[in-house]
Amino acid sequence: MPTESPDLFAAIVGAENRIRGQVLKTPALHSPHLSRLSGGRVFLKLENLQWTGSFKIRGAMNKILGLSDLQKEQGVVTASTGNHALAVAWALRRAGCRGTVVLPLRVSPSKLEELELSGVSLVRHGRDSAETEKWARQLARERGRIYVSPYNDFEIIAGQGTIGLELARQVPDLEVLFATVGGGGLMSGVGTALKSLFPAVELVGCWPRNSPVLYESLRAGRILEMESAPTLSDGSAGGVEPDTVTFEFCRQLLDESVLVEEEEIQQAIRLILEKHRLVVEGAAGVAVAAFLQQIERYRGRTVVLLLCGGNISLKDLKTCL
Repeated sequence: MPTESPDLFAAIVGAENRIRGQVLKTPALHSPHLSRLSGGRVFLKLENLQWTGSFKIRGAMNKILGLSDLQKEQGVVTASTGNHALAVAWALRRAGCRGTVVLPLRVSPSKLEELELSGVSLVRHGRDSAETEKWARQLARERGRIYVSPYNDFEIIAGQGTIGLELARQVPDLEVLFATVGGGGLMSGVGTALKSLFPAVELVGCWPRNSPVLYESLRAGRILEMESAPTLSDGSAGGVEPDTVTFEFCRQLLDESVLVEEEEIQQAIRLILEKHRLVVEGAAGVAVAAFLQQIERYRGRTVVLLLCGGNISLKDLKTCL
């Protein structure tokens, strides 16, 4: 476990107190179908039912509520492919703060439409998330505003980690967690919380093969610059910042890493809809697909699949079906 984790764990506990009443405590739903397939007990952590449709609201609320009055008055800048932007927009409204969201040129039309209705100022720049984030940071410096990173931020990570505290209470015999990794903020927070409470828990990081930037970076021992191909997992796609604090957390926390194909993601989305009547986005499908791919390895175990979001466009859902 990372040497910084005791401080992060305390921050996660503090974040839970700060955002209590501002976010939903999402269910951990038992899956009879997946449990039967695996011969164990499988649960789905339903962050797809969270406010704004993803786990991102946890980190955003923790960050925005922790700003000083002056910082709130000056406003914030953020960059996102959609879910983080929606979460920041929600948090800004709740806190009475203003902000600018920088989006890459390629973004889900459904998420773009929601953002246009949110009232935040939108700017389009960059071909992928790494390029967009770099430009957004510069914009924040020029305007004297706080930059709210989707993942490279201690308070954001602490907010996401509150999922781990909930899971510890909901599934006290948890043995294995599957979660999709983009920039690493979700796994850094949730992984720290769970490893602090259950040192023996196994953390499985999941990536779409079309965008495995942090996966390849962890293998190389340094952050790589590489192109991503189009993927249904748009919420986890793109590059990561070269100085991200999540690199070291993920390097030390992750026990296993799994890559999945686009067809496997489609099959996972269909399965969750068919067996549980739940709509999930591509990034959530990645975790399910990874478990199905590795199911023999985890036979008989108590497993949680973190369904990180449900913001899928009708076009993509139709393709999956």
